[in-house]
Amino acid sequence: MKSLIDLARYTALAVCATSAVFATAGTCEQSWWWWTVAVPTLGLTALGVWDIVQRRHAILRNYPLLGHARFMLESIRPELQQYFVERNFDGRPYDRAVRDVVYQRAKGIEAKTAFGTERDIYAEGHEFLAPSMAPRRVHEMPPTVLVGGPDCTQPYAMSLLNISAMSFGALSANAILALNKGAQGRFAHDTGEGGISEYHLRHGGDLIWQIGTGYFGCRTPEGDFDADAFAVKARHRNVKCVLLKLSQGAKPGLGGLLPGAKVDTEIAEIRGVPPGRTVASPPHHRAFSTPRELIRFIAHMRNLAEGKPIGIKLCVGDRVQVLALCKAMLAEGVSPDFIVVDGSEGGTGAAPLEFADELGMPLTEGLMTVHNALVGTGLRSRIRIGASGKIATGGDIVKRLAQGADFTNAARAMMFALGCIQARACHTNACPVGVATQDTRRARALHVTEKADRVRRYQAATVRSAQHIIAAMGLDSPEQLHPRMLRRRLGASGEIRSYADLYQWLDEEQLLNDPPVSWRGDWHAADPDRFTA
Repeated sequence: MKSLIDLARYTALAVCATSAVFATAGTCEQSWWWWTVAVPTLGLTALGVWDIVQRRHAILRNYPLLGHARFMLESIRPELQQYFVERNFDGRPYDRAVRDVVYQRAKGIEAKTAFGTERDIYAEGHEFLAPSMAPRRVHEMPPTVLVGGPDCTQPYAMSLLNISAMSFGALSANAILALNKGAQGRFAHDTGEGGISEYHLRHGGDLIWQIGTGYFGCRTPEGDFDADAFAVKARHRNVKCVLLKLSQGAKPGLGGLLPGAKVDTEIAEIRGVPPGRTVASPPHHRAFSTPRELIRFIAHMRNLAEGKPIGIKLCVGDRVQVLALCKAMLAEGVSPDFIVVDGSEGGTGAAPLEFADELGMPLTEGLMTVHNALVGTGLRSRIRIGASGKIATGGDIVKRLAQGADFTNAARAMMFALGCIQARACHTNACPVGVATQDTRRARALHVTEKADRVRRYQAATVRSAQHIIAAMGLDSPEQLHPRMLRRRLGASGEIRSYADLYQWLDEEQLLNDPPVSWRGDWHAADPDRFTA
């Protein structure tokens, strides 16, 4: 049945080819009038064959002839947008302009528009960055951020925009190859929690090895952390950092989920699990149960990795827990080298709707919570902060840096750069463009070199856009960004205030010396020996 469904993708081409054969035969044997059928069907057959062999459009390689219907609809999108584009199929608003920017940059087209903004700039909550009357020159070299605290002996120069976590298994082998080849020597590629595959290593791109609660790639048969296996892989020359995932924005409190249909022999071997069975990671770690134990585990991992940067990733839920983690760092004299804050609005993986909508802080609040907690405890100078959650444009990068981040990660935008059309078939193994599937016949449509170039172009153009915005704000470097430079329109009155005024920003070691009233209760409730207050 699966094979029959798969072959249906070529039905239009088969019908055209068959019709062309019979029409040509009819022309030769019966009447020249058959040419009126033979010529168009021969033309369509030739077009279908070209669709299969060309490398630019994955959807045409998987759906010859039929795929052109999508491009026809896109060409008349202004007339159809009220029905098909401006809203997702679940009825929630969707900003199509962002996706268009990613597509254009990935294809090497300068992202410009005529007739002004499509956003309602007078709407409540509208945010904008403050330009300067004295803009600066844009530097030629893209900026990087050095990740590595005092206990790190192999610091890493992180780009302002990197590939966020997407595992092999969730994505196809060709998608992983294209991402890593695109990142080669320019920015970092997060492996996701599915382990390190040979597709992550083939092109030599810089890796952030993410380890989740399943400990895939460094897992004992019982599901515990395997220190020996971890040490071997963490010391690989391509692995530049290790990221321990506590939770993710799409589904905080739940582990990762990979449907059994995607768990073939290869993926099962990489992850250390039985093939053909759905892989559900535990919701919590077995290697530690308190903030203090977590910090000790980070020190253990750094030692096993021979001094490479070790980070943690989380979707913030409770400020008390963040402060408990800070107290544990102070008590143990040990800290992670970086923290990636995942917003509740982020996540490319499948997640229960209630978890996606109801749990976890949005990136803005989570990011500022972590930044202020580290500043208030005097730890900020030794820990870099990454922001992950719907990062797609240069403006997104600059806003997050102004809110306290040092670098950003993108998943969804990188999938767009690969050719993702948001078919929402990721969990079915039937992705029409070969991005999120383990079906090799579908994945072959994604041409690695072509899509790697798109990933590279998108990332470079977006970082360049961020550099131009920073220069337009009168700044020489991202480090000069400040919350006062990000403004928001409030309420019906239309009052505009900066982030410096809207939120409380702690001074260095303020929590240690004289906690403000608004933080005092949480600070006293935080306990380095337990996560809950």
